[in-house]
Amino acid sequence: MATHLLVDGYNLLGSAGMAVSSGAGRLEAAREALLHSLAGYRHRKGHAITLVFDGWQGGLGAEHHEFQSGVEVVYSKRGERADQVIQRLARLYGKDCAVVSSDHEVVNAARAAGAFVMGAPEFRAKLQERSSSAPAMAFKELDGGDADLVKRSKEKGGNPRKLPKSQRKRKHQLREF
Repeated sequence: MATHLLVDGYNLLGSAGMAVSSGAGRLEAAREALLHSLAGYRHRKGHAITLVFDGWQGGLGAEHHEFQSGVEVVYSKRGERADQVIQRLARLYGKDCAVVSSDHEVVNAARAAGAFVMGAPEFRAKLQERSSSAPAMAFKELDGGDADLVKRSKEKGGNPRKLPKSQRKRKHQLREF
C-alpha cells in the first residue's frame, strides 16, 4: 500500500478556499499552516510526505528541496510547474505512493503510474481528523443486516446494499490514510 504522500500544495490550499493569488504575507502564512497540519498528520500516521509548490514563475533556476517538521517541501524550478514535479515523482514511486490533487492531468498521470489518488477535499477531511484509532461510521460498509430487510430476486444473488468491489477496495485503501 502507499507509504509516500505527494501533495499538490497550492491545489490543496485552493480547495480549502484560500486564494492562492492573495498577498505574499497571507500566502506564506497559508503555506506554513498547511505545513503544520501535514506535520501533525505525518506524526499521527507515519507516512513520508512530500509537499510540492509551484516555483515556475519566480522560482530558482533549479528545483529546491528542504525539510521542515519532517515534511519534504519541494519548489519546482523556474519554467516547471508543480504538476510536472508530482507526475515525475509519481512515476518514480509508482504503487508505493499516493497523490493528493484535484488536477485532472495530475490525477490521470498518477493513476497511470499505479499511484493511489485522493482529491484535495477528500484529503482535507483526513487532515482534520484528530483521532485515527476509531474509524468513522461513514466509512463502515453495509454488509448484510437483517435477512427480512434484504429482499433478493431469484435472478440475482448477493447483497444489494453491499458496495461494488471497486468502491470497497477504495474505502479499504482510504482507511490507511
